Amino acid sequence: MDSEYDYKPRTVSKNVDKEFRLGEGRISGFCSLFLGILSLLAVIAYLYPSMLTTTELRKIYDAEQLQQVLKYGMYTSIVLGILTFLLNKGAYKYLGISGILFTAVAFLLGGYRIPVGPVEPAALSLGIDWLILAFLGSIFIFLSLEKLFPKYRNQLIMRPEWDVDLFYFSFNHLAISAILVFANYHVSHFDWAVSASFQENIRSIPTIVQFVVIVISADFVLYWEHRAYHEFTVLWPIHAVHHSIENIDWLAGSRGHFVQVFSERAMVMIPLYLLGVDQAALNIYVTFAALQAVLIHCNLGISFGPLNYILVTPQFHHWHHSSEKPAIDTNYSAHTVLFDRLFKTYHFPKQHWPASYGTTQRLPRTVIGQTLYPLKVWLKRLKTKHTA
Repeated sequence: MDSEYDYKPRTVSKNVDKEFRLGEGRISGFCSLFLGILSLLAVIAYLYPSMLTTTELRKIYDAEQLQQVLKYGMYTSIVLGILTFLLNKGAYKYLGISGILFTAVAFLLGGYRIPVGPVEPAALSLGIDWLILAFLGSIFIFLSLEKLFPKYRNQLIMRPEWDVDLFYFSFNHLAISAILVFANYHVSHFDWAVSASFQENIRSIPTIVQFVVIVISADFVLYWEHRAYHEFTVLWPIHAVHHSIENIDWLAGSRGHFVQVFSERAMVMIPLYLLGVDQAALNIYVTFAALQAVLIHCNLGISFGPLNYILVTPQFHHWHHSSEKPAIDTNYSAHTVLFDRLFKTYHFPKQHWPASYGTTQRLPRTVIGQTLYPLKVWLKRLKTKHTA
């Protein structure tokens, strides 16, 4: 029984060599480099907006106002790069030099003065704008929370495999246009189930009630999709990629096999499509879902009090990622704890956090290895079946 399980505390050792400390040039160096890269990407996106920005996101932001943000980002990259060079004569100075070089190229291509005009919508494009805004927003909100209220204080920003998860983060945001095209094509097969009168009734109720209906409906679909990935042997190798993460933080939620990323977005679109809710309610849900998806993976020690009994919170979802026996195949819900309670997959010892994360059988530690992992498992099973 779970009540008899010997829960142990998690131990996170501090890696002093990789720790960020003021005055060494490492913080300014990485900031200069990332700002330089983001600045160059933004400038290229301004040059080719139809190919490199998303139609849906362009409706929300003001491209001319964001050029002012770009302006300060570019100058900050240069200042931090110079500061890094002055503070450090070793390896970190090359971070600052690289940041300055990326920013210099961005200036040469037009910088923050590129004319902004009408953009011809493209069916497929790379979401560079979505990547930049999501990255900066995540750093500002979630990384700040992790540093202010960490669950594991010794866990570093650049913990093991942060670069692997940064790749997944970048892929998921750059591919947003293709994901939406695939999702829309998928839900088009449910035209037969659309009821105009039902959708009209849904739109007649208050926006906040529509939002609650969306959350519960989407959560129901996501719960069963998530559970299927765990409990169907053929699907588990795909989802195992997401569970291979062994250090949970704001970036960890991005790790996922591209098959799951596309299928998950397509499945959650079905209830949204059938409900036919107002755009305002849909926008609230999309914002809520995006923020919650990152939040529940955060290294965050904040107590959510009564919300733990209603919503999926970091501690609840961390147990889903635990490799400890009582937690395996539990806590499938994405938004609320309702369906885990209802279908008996709820595991939440509130006085404890997981001692270990990851899969019981360790997966490859590279993006390529993880992408090919399901294929290797399926081929191995097929070979075993034929030789039996």
